[in-house]
Amino acid sequence: MTRIAYDQDYERAIAARREEILRRVARAAQEAGRDPAEVTVMAVSKTVDVDKVAAAHAAGYTCFGENRPQELARKLSLLAEDETLADVPFHMIGNLQSNKVNMVLGCRPTLIHSIASPALAATVARHATARGIVQDVLLEVNVSGEESKSGMAPDELRASFGDICALAGIRVRGLMTMAPRSDARVARLTFRGLRELRDELADAIPAGSDASLSALSMGMSEDYEEAVRQGATIVRLGRIAFDPSFPID
Repeated sequence: MTRIAYDQDYERAIAARREEILRRVARAAQEAGRDPAEVTVMAVSKTVDVDKVAAAHAAGYTCFGENRPQELARKLSLLAEDETLADVPFHMIGNLQSNKVNMVLGCRPTLIHSIASPALAATVARHATARGIVQDVLLEVNVSGEESKSGMAPDELRASFGDICALAGIRVRGLMTMAPRSDARVARLTFRGLRELRDELADAIPAGSDASLSALSMGMSEDYEEAVRQGATIVRLGRIAFDPSFPID
């Protein structure tokens, strides 16, 4: 097998950034009375190629995310040629169109974060069933109500939650949201709103279902610390993880 070469100076630089990120995640978790081990720090590799994914893996990242189905497929194909990277967990975190569902399922992502409608949930479930697999998913919620954000409105999810949980072919594992940028107060309210919705819906999981709501995917490079304070179990970090010049303070 081919080993993917990477710049070792770059690997050392992002390893140092990762240590600082983990320190900040731990501090935010402790401020909220949480165990930092509950939080997965995902490296979102949408802007980098496989050499930097390899460097990030060497730096300690163990979970990666991609926004575009084509790029997910391309990266996984290249990484499969390196035995040290062939089984690295990748999540699909970006918008998912119905006509790309089969492509994504063929990549066998660890988790799809972006089930943004009951119709998309049904489509993924149907294609997964045809493949003989059960795909773990998160349900995307537009907590802030921004028109530019995808995801179900909270009331839409409340109305459809039981039916989604009952679908064969998918297994609900939690919720995902995105907060408005550059507004810390609204971000805090958005993250809190997702956590409170999770707590509410936990009592609505149908009897006999293997669905759970243990995962809350929320928080990105600008707001991940607040997301952790509000209950995030997965934070999705792109530039702050991969760009040594991106401000970390």
